Amino acid sequence: MSRKLISSGSEFERKIGYSRAVVDGDYVFVSGTTGFNYATNSISDDVAEQADQCFVNIAQALEEAGSSIARIVRVTYILPNRDDFQPCWPVLQKWLGEVRPAATVFEARLLDDAMKIEVQVTARI
Repeated sequence: MSRKLISSGSEFERKIGYSRAVVDGDYVFVSGTTGFNYATNSISDDVAEQADQCFVNIAQALEEAGSSIARIVRVTYILPNRDDFQPCWPVLQKWLGEVRPAATVFEARLLDDAMKIEVQVTARI
């Protein structure tokens, strides 16, 4: 299988030089994805709503890649404030409760203070 690059249309992909997702072989590597809603050009102030939007964005990238949320094998969560992680748990349960991928969480600043969570995943085709 050849390498396939998937774009969300974000201006940052072009400016920085990355793709929303890369299909390589039997895997899809989805870049760190924030809760930015591309349809409305907005981001919620609520961390749980941002987490949900992260997975909406990820699901779209995976679908374009020929995969799905159910095929996720690895997830990484990045939050500027680790205390914001627990309020996201119901959202994470909704999206990944049956999938149960390997997971890592860490605290780090994100590029924009409005971003409260960033999610990166690896999935199989």
